[in-house]
Amino acid sequence: MRNVLAVGAHPDDVELGCGATLLAHAAAGDAVTVLVMTGGENGPGDSRRVAGRRAEQEQAARALGARLRWGGQTDCLVTADAATVRVVERTIEETGADLVYVHAPDDSHQDHRAVAAVTLSAARRLSRVLHYQSPSTLAFAPSVFVDVTAYLSGKLAALGAHASQVELSAMVEPDAVVASARHWGAQARIGYAEAFAPTRMVLDLAPVAPRRRATDAPATAPEAVPDAWRLAPARPLADTLR
Repeated sequence: MRNVLAVGAHPDDVELGCGATLLAHAAAGDAVTVLVMTGGENGPGDSRRVAGRRAEQEQAARALGARLRWGGQTDCLVTADAATVRVVERTIEETGADLVYVHAPDDSHQDHRAVAAVTLSAARRLSRVLHYQSPSTLAFAPSVFVDVTAYLSGKLAALGAHASQVELSAMVEPDAVVASARHWGAQARIGYAEAFAPTRMVLDLAPVAPRRRATDAPATAPEAVPDAWRLAPARPLADTLR
C-alpha cells in the first residue's frame, strides 16, 4: 500500500490534474490525501459562490476517497518561502507520503508556480514526485502515464462537485476533460490516460515496506545486509581471490 499525497493551489486543481489517478490509487487500497493550499477566494463568481468553495472541495475529496487538508494560504498570494515549505513538509511527515503529485512548475499562474516550488523542496527526500498539467501550464512534456479508462467518469463526478467554478470555466467542461484524457491515452497507446512529468519516479519491482510516519512507533533494528548485496566485499579482496 502506498501513501499518496496530491497537492494543489486551489480547489479543483487536484481533481482536474490527477483526479482519475487518485481514484485508481484508492481502488488499489492506497491511502490518498489531498492538500489544497488556498480556499480559492479569488476564483470566479460572486461572494456567495466563493463562500461555498470549501464545501465543494470537501465533497470532491469524498468522491475521490481522499482525506482533505488545507494549507491555510490566500488565493493569488501564495509565497514560495520557508513557512509554506513547512506546510507541505509537515503534511508529508504526518501522512507518511511516499508518492507526491503536484502542479507542473512552468505555469502562468503564480500560485501554481509557488506550490510546485515549495512541494519540490518539501519532497526533496522522496523518490517519487510527479507533476500534473493544469489549464494554465505552459511547457509540459510528460513521460509517465496512468490508464484511467475505468475512472474517468469518477473524475468528472469529482469535478462536478466544484459547481461554482465548473459553471464559469470552459477549461473544466466535461468534453474538454475527456478530450484531454483521450489525447494522452493515444500518446500512451491506451484508451484514456492522465499524464505526468516526473521529477523522480522509482519503479518498485518487489514489495516494499510502507514509509514511516512521524507518529509511528520506533522501528526495530534492521537486519544485516547479506554479503552478496554489499557495495563492497565484506572480506578483503585478496581473500576473495584465493
